[in-house]
This record gives sequence, C-alpha cells and structure tokens, in this order.
Amino acid sequence: MSFPDLAYSESPVRESDADVLLLALPPVDGEGAPDLGDWPGLQEALLATGFTGSPNSFQRVYAPQTTDKPLAVVGTGAAPDAAALRDAVGSAIRTLTGFATVAVAAPFADDALWTAAAEGAALGGYRFDGYKSESPKPRASKVVVHGTATADAERLAAITATADAVALVKDLVTTPAEWLGPADFAERATQAVDGLGVTVEVLDEDALREGGYGGILGVGQGSDRPPRLIRLEYAPESATRHVALVGKGITFDTGGLSLKPAASMVGMKYDMCGAATALAVLRAVATVGAPVKVTAWLCVADNMPSGRATRPGDVLRMLDGTTVEVLNTDAEGRLVLADGLVAASREHPDVIVDVATLTGAITIALGTRHVGVMGDDEAVAAYLAAAAAEAEPAWQLPLPAHMVDELDSPIADLQNAKIGDPAGGSLFAGLFLRHFVGRTGDEADAPRIPWVHLDIAGVGMNKGGGYGYTDKGPTAATVRSLIRFVTTEES
Repeated sequence: MSFPDLAYSESPVRESDADVLLLALPPVDGEGAPDLGDWPGLQEALLATGFTGSPNSFQRVYAPQTTDKPLAVVGTGAAPDAAALRDAVGSAIRTLTGFATVAVAAPFADDALWTAAAEGAALGGYRFDGYKSESPKPRASKVVVHGTATADAERLAAITATADAVALVKDLVTTPAEWLGPADFAERATQAVDGLGVTVEVLDEDALREGGYGGILGVGQGSDRPPRLIRLEYAPESATRHVALVGKGITFDTGGLSLKPAASMVGMKYDMCGAATALAVLRAVATVGAPVKVTAWLCVADNMPSGRATRPGDVLRMLDGTTVEVLNTDAEGRLVLADGLVAASREHPDVIVDVATLTGAITIALGTRHVGVMGDDEAVAAYLAAAAAEAEPAWQLPLPAHMVDELDSPIADLQNAKIGDPAGGSLFAGLFLRHFVGRTGDEADAPRIPWVHLDIAGVGMNKGGGYGYTDKGPTAATVRSLIRFVTTEES
C-alpha cells in the first residue's frame, strides 16, 4: 500500500506506543491561545522556538516534561476548519520522515474534524518506492489519529477508499511510459477492480476498427503499441442513477507528427491522468458499495510519430460518423475523448463527466491550482459544490456560442484545432467535446445529456514544491471531488 495504514483511537495521544507524536495546534501565544496546562513545558518550548501556529508551520519540539517520545507540532491557524486541518496534518506527515508509526492529535479542534486529520495523514503520507539505488527516509507506514469522538469504522473505511483512489492515480501517473502502454494500462485497470463486482471490457485495435472508433485509432496508429478502449461498469442492484466517466488516457504524448519541443515532452507520461482518475473514482465507489451505477470509459493510446501516424490535414471519422480534419496532431486528447463520449452517450446515463489533461491554455487561464470546469450549468454547479466541500479549487468557464463557427472545417464536419489563433483554446476544446455528447433519448429534439468537462492539465501535476498534503509530482486532483459528486444524490 502506497499510503499509511489508518487507525483511530479514543485514548489520550500521550498513551500511544507510536514512534513519534504529532500535535496540530493553533497559535499558543496572545488572545485566544489554548490552555496547554495538560502538556507541561510545551508552551514554553514552543514560545522559545518561535512557533507561530500559522497554517502548516512545522517544527520538532523538545518537551521532556510532556513526553519522552519524539514530538512534532504543526500549525492549524487560529480557527481551523476541515480543509485547514487536512492541509496541516498532510503537510506534517509529508515532512516527518524516518518514523514507522505516528500518533496524531488536534486537541483544540472540533472533535468531528478527526476525519480531516485522517484524510490529511493518508494524502500527505503517499509514497512511491521509485527506482533509486538508495531509498530516501521513509514516511510513516501507519498513522493513528487520536480524538474524543466515537470511532466510526464506516467513515474510516471511506477515507481509506478515497486515499487508495488518490494513490492509484499517483502510482499510474508516476510509472514510466515504457512500462505503461495501452495494453499494460488495460491490464492494470483489470487488476485494480478485481473482486469488486466490476465488469471489464477491453476493445483492442481490431475491435476498435470494427466498431468505428476512428478517433482512438487515428491517435494511436503511429505507435507500435496499439490503442485500447477500456469500459468498466459498477452496477449495484440498489443503484438509483447512472454516472458515466470518460477519461483521456494518452500513455505518452510526443505530439505525434506535430512534434512537441524536447523540453515540452518531458513528463508527458502524465497525459493519462484523466483515464487514471476515472478508473480510481469508479474503484472507490465500488469499494464503499455506493448505490449508484458508474461506467468508466478509458480512452487509451500512445501518440507517437512514425510512417503510420496521422498527418496534419488527414480526416478521421469518429464513432458517431462525424468527420474531423486533424490540423494539429498534438490536439489528440479531444479526438480520443470524442469516441468515448459517443460510446458513453449511447447508454443514456443521467450525467457524463469527462476528465482530461487537455489544454496548455487552461494553465494560462487558471494557473496550477484551479480545475477548469465547463458544461451544462446545473451539472457544473453540482460538481463545483462537491469541489468546494472537498476544498479542491475549481472554476467554471463559458462555452461561447460565437466560437461554435470556429469548429467548422472547409473539408470536414469539424476541425480539431485553431492554427495560429491561441485565443480561448480551452473553450474551443470544450465546444469540440460538447458536439459528441448525446441526447437523453433517441428523438432528434431530446435535450443533451447533462455533461461536465474537467480540464486538469494545470492541476494534474505539481511541478513546484510541496504544499499542504500535496507533494511535488502527480496530484490526483479532482479524485476526491468526483467521488463526492458521484455519491451525492443531488448531483
């Protein structure tokens, strides 16, 4: 398991047999400072070392009157909510290396926030073993959260399922592309849901050709590793609605014949974040046995240059018969997603969510912390509510009617890119995808299936230093929000 085992205890944290104690504390000086009388010598030690209690401030403390164990503290701010406590504990667990077991307590926070502390510990404690000859100091393999609330085994199991989903995404994204081609991804996906009552169907290149999946085939035809479409279904008898997830799974993106510059190609193993996210969310929902049907459509291909590769100016026929002139082979994600959206739509789910590292333009627009969200207003509002509840920043962008004409190609139904015009690149991509979202019924005038598009190109990978529970590297952004969105009846 690539994150710590979690446990909850109602016993005092100082009675723990853990290797180190971690306290999440507000400021200990000035008005409103907590009473540390039960912790002899701790306040003096903290004041002497300049501990401020500001969010995520971390330090080791020597307080032998309080405990003979190693002791660390992390600041929560003056009035921590769930997000602040999650960040604080996650930040501390990321930093506190070299101890196998950690006991965590937030003695001055609301009792109900123990769940946030547990989430932070699981998220911040993620580790990828990697390929180093000498391993760095390990993070904790077990974290016990201490509190006074009554233990809730069901809630702890849900936290573990979510942390496991986040870890799955990070594991897949971190794996070098040489070991995670389309067929490998299909195998990993099948293994990931084994024993959970999830059915798996894998379409290879022959089945894709027979079925008319021109987008996935066109993107993948330049590679020696043929593409795959992986369909997973979790369908409990108690399900009251159906959510379809469509994920972009480009296992490596060179840009195809529209070749990326060398520096821009580094890290492009992460271009399958969307498919990994869809897989992980479905697995989490199945693990907790939520009463909702979830289908996941993982559109997986290598985007490689070769004598077989799609050329700029070629025309591909998508699954629904729409013809697309490919002006930029590096705008490939929307091509594989088009087939996935058509396939998902044919089953008439209640809502479709696609998730993809789709456009560099989204980073220009929103930076590296906010997910770009587009789609039908009501469905988007439900996702934004879920994201707000999980403290994952997200922002709705428009799908402007005046840009629809820009999709038109002089020789095909659509074109996949605007060459030489960078304006509104993320919006153009969203409008392109919307074309392939089907109707709620077979009637021509039936309304479009409610749809949400998540562009995670900016947030899927953290290239800077760690913050809160987020480490450098893959972030698994939107996983927690999507789990809440899928399992919330109102969405």
